[in-house]
Amino acid sequence: MALLGYARVSTHEQNLEPQLDALRAAGCSQIFEDHGVSGMSMSRTGLNSLMNGLQAGDTLVVYRLDRLGRSIRHLLDIVATLREKRIELRSLTENVDTGSASGRMVFHIMAAVSEFERALLSERTIAGLKAARARGKRPGRQRSLTDEQCSEALRAISDGATETALAAHYNVHRRTLQRAVHRARTARP
Repeated sequence: MALLGYARVSTHEQNLEPQLDALRAAGCSQIFEDHGVSGMSMSRTGLNSLMNGLQAGDTLVVYRLDRLGRSIRHLLDIVATLREKRIELRSLTENVDTGSASGRMVFHIMAAVSEFERALLSERTIAGLKAARARGKRPGRQRSLTDEQCSEALRAISDGATETALAAHYNVHRRTLQRAVHRARTARP
């Protein structure tokens, strides 16, 4: 009967240490990690290794439920797999422990609330982007070439310049130049 921990961050820039500290403090004998992996991904090296290493009577410990899965369906599938193998799930932040009937009920409620929060965040993000576009803003990364440079590049290509030479001239990748020229062509009346 071992406590095995699982920690995950979505990007390589995020810090895994708070999760690791909490899992160590909870008494996990071994901790499996995934760095820069979305919770929606079904292919997670650390989680797969953990699932293969769990044995009947063990408990899988996570810092928060959303570290394990990003949708109710995914979380429910994982918990069902764990139950079949007689393995319990404990979430430190939500204080969930599937070793009891009340713990399983709390798990289902927390999973639903967690998915609802993600859906609200997604809706707010989409609404914010839509509002920014309506105000004339273009969200996202700034383009490497200005509209004027795109037009210049298009004229230069028409005059026989190569994409490779132009890309070097503007200090961009050739594919970036190709996309910019394509935008300039389609923008012409």
